[in-house]
Amino acid sequence: MSELLEWAILPFQLPFMQNAFLVTLMISVPMAMLSCFLVLKGWSLMGDAVSHAVLPGVVLAYMLSLPLALGAFVAGLICAIGTGFIKENSRIKEDTVLGIVFSGMFGLGLVMYVAVKSDVHLDHILFGDMLGIGPADLLQSGLIALAATLFLGVLRKDLLLHAFDAQHAKAIGLPVTVLHYGLLTVLSLTVVGALTAVGIILAVAFLVAPGAIAFLMTRRFHTMLLTSVGVAFGCSFVGIYASFFIDSAPAPTIVLLMTVVFILAFLRNTLQTRSLSEA
Repeated sequence: MSELLEWAILPFQLPFMQNAFLVTLMISVPMAMLSCFLVLKGWSLMGDAVSHAVLPGVVLAYMLSLPLALGAFVAGLICAIGTGFIKENSRIKEDTVLGIVFSGMFGLGLVMYVAVKSDVHLDHILFGDMLGIGPADLLQSGLIALAATLFLGVLRKDLLLHAFDAQHAKAIGLPVTVLHYGLLTVLSLTVVGALTAVGIILAVAFLVAPGAIAFLMTRRFHTMLLTSVGVAFGCSFVGIYASFFIDSAPAPTIVLLMTVVFILAFLRNTLQTRSLSEA
């Protein structure tokens, strides 16, 4: 029995696993909260766009010997603001603009990525390096997670009204421009915080899946926020723990688990709707 217990708690005794648990659980809170606003505003593709658009900024920062997080943040912000500018000054719909901007920036990033001749591999930017996280990464992700969580928590009611009816929010005197670009800034910042843990490719799952699952399971926004955080927390913890024993990469395991939970939530919602319609 003691051997079984030692085997079960082994992941919690290894420093690299402890860091993986800590960084992912920290960053999952603001990403889960942000996910709710993105789902309600129909901005899910914006999360995909920003997460992909940071790549050229990362590569350029590496070439200039600047902090990679700084390059990622600036590139993500340029993508978000540029998308809004093009949408407001053209007849093109937002989803089309997003597709053009993020694919263009991601393509530029890949060209730069291949052109850089370096002894340092930047693959962890694309796919994450959860098991190679150090104290500096923990500090950076922790500070970003704290700042993003405070912004989303303090302004959650204003952001909710802006998500549902921006015109009404403007009419009652809310700073809609600040809320709009503040949310985009926090989105870019949160993606930067998640780079080390999950990478560019899988960050979008953390920005969409928890909110989508919570949206299917709840009817009140406060409950939706709590459910989204709970889903992100639970899937992250179980995914990292399971990946240790099945010898899998933690980030894809977490995303796969979120996908399974979404399917279960969808089936539950469908069955409930069908039973109500038949009653």
